[in-house]
Amino acid sequence: MIRSMTGYGSASGVSGSLELEIELKAVNNRYLDVSVRMPRRYIFAEDGLKKRVAETVARGKVDIFVNVDSSRDQDVEITLNEPLTDAYVAALHQIADRFGIEDGLTALQVAKLPDVLNVEQAEADADEFVRDLVGVLDEALQNFNDMRHIEGEKLHRDISVRLDLIETLTDQIEKRSPQTAAAYRAKLEQRMAEVLEDARIEESRILTEAAIFADRVAVDEEITRLRSHISQLRDILSGSGSVGRKLDFLLQEVGRETNTIGSKCQDLELGKIVIELKAEMEKIREQIQNIE
Repeated sequence: MIRSMTGYGSASGVSGSLELEIELKAVNNRYLDVSVRMPRRYIFAEDGLKKRVAETVARGKVDIFVNVDSSRDQDVEITLNEPLTDAYVAALHQIADRFGIEDGLTALQVAKLPDVLNVEQAEADADEFVRDLVGVLDEALQNFNDMRHIEGEKLHRDISVRLDLIETLTDQIEKRSPQTAAAYRAKLEQRMAEVLEDARIEESRILTEAAIFADRVAVDEEITRLRSHISQLRDILSGSGSVGRKLDFLLQEVGRETNTIGSKCQDLELGKIVIELKAEMEKIREQIQNIE
């Protein structure tokens, strides 16, 4: 079953005392473009996340948001930067003396100054952390792909309905096309009769002119190719994997045949049918842009 390029998925888990949360979001893109946003200290896991996404996603702009909560980590050490603190306190007392400001300095105020306190956490085991993080990513990817499958089914149904309509319009063109040649012959006979009045009209001349016109406006080959492309579109839609580019290419071929039919038609009713066919084709094109 086809999949949409747009989707969302999330999952959470743990790695030791760290709580992990991952969100995936994707929008349409010509190629696969994966970006990761995560705390800098865990950036070593970025490549592993990108590779795992590339194993299951073929196209789209995928954003991965990683949140690591270490608030429950018990292995934390807070140290005082004494030289810097001494310098801060001395400078603050000097300001108070120099400008006659009341010196109500508190330990909390000093602790809030930049780099006075250093919070150090034990380094997580890199391999174990990456394994745990990728495990959470796999769950998020499953939810992400489930959503894309559901959207893909909706796209499949909509495109199939429009392909049915295009086939119906193609049948109408095929049925109407011979009538155009017959109508041309009747008009030709009428005009020649008006011009020549009582003179004898050569049947062979009429047959020749009508045959030339019929050949010029014949769309049998275009209709045959159009039906073949529609059949291929249906086959691809019923398949799986990354098919968006194939569908886009085939739809371009459908467009070429439709344009050729439109340029050949010499009939108002045929022209209306071709316009309807192009309108449905354009709607399919918009939907195909969402398919992976």
